[in-house]
Amino acid sequence: MELPESMLGYVQERVARGEYTNEGEYLRDLIRRDRESRAALRLRELIQEGLDSGPARSMTEADWADLRARCIQPAA
Repeated sequence: MELPESMLGYVQERVARGEYTNEGEYLRDLIRRDRESRAALRLRELIQEGLDSGPARSMTEADWADLRARCIQPAA
């Protein structure tokens, strides 16, 4: 992967200031932060989906049994 000179210079400057030990560490940090950001976004989407689904209702014993069964099933 190649970066434009301006971007490469920026990364090298961060390394030179001691913020990262090398360019690879900088890239790994960016990827890690991107994953965390995407996970946070997905969590917000799921929360909104739950809020949009209507008023809460109490879980019945059948609901709990279904949930337990789905958690125990091996992944397909």
